[in-house]
Amino acid sequence: MKQLTNAKPQQKPLTSIDEIRDFFKNNTTPIYSIGPSSFNLIGLEKWISNFTLITYIDCFDGQCEHVFSPKKVINHDEFRSVEDVNNYLLTHPEVIDLIKKNEKPGEKSVVVFSMFDSKTEILAKQLNLEICLPNIKLRTHVDDKINTTYIAERAGVPCVPNITAKVNSYSHIKPLSSSLGTDLVIQTPFGQSGQTTFFISNEADYNKHAAEIEKEQIVKIMKRIDSHSSTAMESCVTNQGVLSTPLHTELIGFEELTAYRGGWCGNEIYHDVCSKNIREKTKIYSQKFGDQLWKEGYRGCFSLDFLIDRANDEVYLGELNPRLSGITNINNNAKFANTDVPIFLFHLLEWMSIPFKLDLKLLTDKWASEACMDEWSQMIIKHTLDTVEMITDTADSGIWKMKVDSNLSYKKFASNQNEINGENEAFYINITQPGTIMTEGNNLGVLILRGRLMTDNHELSMRAKKWINAIRSLYRSEIVNFNEEINTKAEDKEIKGMF
Repeated sequence: MKQLTNAKPQQKPLTSIDEIRDFFKNNTTPIYSIGPSSFNLIGLEKWISNFTLITYIDCFDGQCEHVFSPKKVINHDEFRSVEDVNNYLLTHPEVIDLIKKNEKPGEKSVVVFSMFDSKTEILAKQLNLEICLPNIKLRTHVDDKINTTYIAERAGVPCVPNITAKVNSYSHIKPLSSSLGTDLVIQTPFGQSGQTTFFISNEADYNKHAAEIEKEQIVKIMKRIDSHSSTAMESCVTNQGVLSTPLHTELIGFEELTAYRGGWCGNEIYHDVCSKNIREKTKIYSQKFGDQLWKEGYRGCFSLDFLIDRANDEVYLGELNPRLSGITNINNNAKFANTDVPIFLFHLLEWMSIPFKLDLKLLTDKWASEACMDEWSQMIIKHTLDTVEMITDTADSGIWKMKVDSNLSYKKFASNQNEINGENEAFYINITQPGTIMTEGNNLGVLILRGRLMTDNHELSMRAKKWINAIRSLYRSEIVNFNEEINTKAEDKEIKGMF
């Protein structure tokens, strides 16, 4: 696999956390993160010199010098994906000027994306940018949920009991899935969280999604585990082994946050997530899966979703996210990261060909210890109604404080969550702008808090519901009348359901 050659040939390996910190503090290579917003890698500027977030939406309204958003909107086709937004940014004159201005003679700048495609690879190469991620062919291969299942089998990581098959009808599916019971979950190879996961108990359920299921050459049919917890763990594959962060719980399908029954809408991280036995199992499975990814040619960060069967404490692999994920932000700003360094720095070391020697298993165990853990939670707040609305007023990014009457007051501007003081404060990242067209599933913003958001029964707590209602009350919108012309400025601000 091709990697950067910015490292000096005789460079000695970095052998301690202090040396890794110093390397990035003294970094001179321009490093960019490009995407619709700055959500995933907020806070990295304090660790990495010459780090810039290039975003379509400036969540911080020009108050962060390390965030760059083009001021002028240029003509473009309707955005249908994160990849479309990234490709738009790579062709924007203001972005091109910034990259050219910062370019070092004889050296490539580096860039990361949450999502990209083959067009992105071409555009990045034209700008002398090296993408610090596995190539699109490999990433697409491992991102396929069917292939993920096969990789897990080779790694010795258990999946939910399943079969993979081409499905033509409900009558076709019944004999295929007889060993899995009558309550099934069907997933297509690709798709956004919750939108291509279908819960099938009878023919009526099937018929609602028949067209989406039958158009695929193969789907994954799983036994439904009703009494389960959803968890996630982020890891990084390197030439020194696999490094993993602590286990997260996942908020899935809460109607207060998302319109999709299986849709991811947040996370919690705290020391005693699940039992010690389950935490150990997920660490072992992440290590095994990462080792297999290395054999497949994959390098860098990935996250695994696990399903915990609460009836018997069995742990099953749910799916793979071969990218920076929704939990990257919390992991980069939690206590274990501030004690040592964020896991993303190991991703960059691997891709920038900077040699290092550390015992990553020892570091994984350290990060999971109670001494290195604090409690964080996040909620992804979406437009959950089946309406089309234009945002007219939004909530500012920064630190908000909940008053005794459950209303909010804006405390101060902040660019990351580490300035939160207590559980009655939260850091909000606004993802929208006045003029944004909202349809079902679009993101309003991300709310990050100290402490937990779910009860021990895996329901949203009253505290969580108060914060959701309070944030939603800060927004104003108007129903869009399709008989009237929507102005171009508003259309240009439409981003469908992404960060």
